[in-house]
Amino acid sequence: MSSDSTSQPDGWDPAQYNKFAEDRERPFWDLAAMIHKVPSPQVIDLGCGDGRLAAELARVLGASSLLGVDSSPAMITTAQNHRSAGVDFVASDIETWSPRGGYDIVFSNAAIHWVRDHEAVLTACRAALDRGGQLAIQVPANADHRAHELAGIVASEFLPAPPPDAVAVNVLSPERYAELLHELGFVEQRVRLEVYAQELSTTSAVVEWVKGSSLTRFKDPMGPENFERFVDAYRARLVTELGEHSPYFYLFKRILVWGRLAQ
Repeated sequence: MSSDSTSQPDGWDPAQYNKFAEDRERPFWDLAAMIHKVPSPQVIDLGCGDGRLAAELARVLGASSLLGVDSSPAMITTAQNHRSAGVDFVASDIETWSPRGGYDIVFSNAAIHWVRDHEAVLTACRAALDRGGQLAIQVPANADHRAHELAGIVASEFLPAPPPDAVAVNVLSPERYAELLHELGFVEQRVRLEVYAQELSTTSAVVEWVKGSSLTRFKDPMGPENFERFVDAYRARLVTELGEHSPYFYLFKRILVWGRLAQ
């Protein structure tokens, strides 16, 4: 991502994403609070974004090292501003990530829903952990919200074959994540579905929220001009169906997953 999204081929824009930083940070810190503190852990953050929260996570956990991984060149470029002793960032794709072992904590906030095979991802995370290691993952589970559904409906008017809806297709049920943790040998676990209630200024503000996240999948295939036309059409459809409320009460479901291996 970059503050100038039109110059970035990957569609991500840190400035757009951080327009709602306070609300987006709540699940991040709720997930971090599930981690049991251990002395000087080695941490990897999969889908670290612009690195700002990853660097803060390293401080809160007292990490001896934290490696942030993200596939967006724009995000990783911005993340370099948050490098410090023990905190580093690399560009890599979670889907093809080949982990080394020895991590005490594998952390991933709002990232692995972009990856198709969650069983494979969790298996890779398990392989990256040392004895007693912890896994902490958060994924959105809001595919049934009408605002989310409308994005795909309107996109189909601009693209003959819109990209797949990652949240609807890839995200598993909370029960399945619990089963996977058990199958992978995590001896302790907590899996919960959390509903985050947030007030946006208007119904139309939902468009600004999703422009920083789920709508990014349409940017490349549509191109800049068509994407802006799509955003306008989506905004109009959203207001028609949901009404233009001020404020707009926006509910967002997320799944938080934590597990710990035996010592």
